[in-house]
Amino acid sequence: MISAAAILAFAYRGHAEPPRLKIGMIGAGQVGTTLARLWIGSGYPVMLSARSLDEAKLAAVQLGPLASAGTPEQAAKFGDVVVLAVPYRAIPALGQKLGALVKGKTLLDPSNFYSFRDGAIAETAARDGAGPTTQRYFPGAHVVRGFNSIDMSALGAEAHRAEPRLAIPVAGDDPAAVDNVSGLVRAAGFDPVVTGDLASSVLFQPGGPAFEVKKDVAGLKAALSQP
Repeated sequence: MISAAAILAFAYRGHAEPPRLKIGMIGAGQVGTTLARLWIGSGYPVMLSARSLDEAKLAAVQLGPLASAGTPEQAAKFGDVVVLAVPYRAIPALGQKLGALVKGKTLLDPSNFYSFRDGAIAETAARDGAGPTTQRYFPGAHVVRGFNSIDMSALGAEAHRAEPRLAIPVAGDDPAAVDNVSGLVRAAGFDPVVTGDLASSVLFQPGGPAFEVKKDVAGLKAALSQP
């Protein structure tokens, strides 16, 4: 006969929440710390990295016990999801430095390109799309675009607002990676709207019809001309 304690233990295991994804943050500026704060608030462990370890350590101390600090290589190894919270001009160098470490992982790219700051890579991203351009530098990773269409100050202010929540567009080629990022959108306090494959992220990069659109799901879909 199975004891009552065993039945309760089985039931508890059956309803236990799955472990939180670990997030490796490449960058500890406004983008990195804003997103890290939102995810840490929902119970996700985040390792931050920056150009100097001291900078990453300072950010981690300010974010609390679920935050840690490491080098970019350590953050790339740590994360189930790795986030490129860097100026877009850094993408080529990071591809060389971290490409092998993020192979097979979800690689979230919330960065935007600006010609005045990023130079030639901005011209390439404007022509080919930021999503496909990032993917070329990380051929083994599952690149997803998201959290780039709305400025971080607005995201910080609008997170977990009363319904209807602010909508965040997401695009990627790998369904599992898109699901991972969609879950992180919800955990941060927003509603995801999947626009399609990675190439569709042109719709919400600078110059796209959904860039800087601060609407709920219905409003974002209207901007995207989606039903």
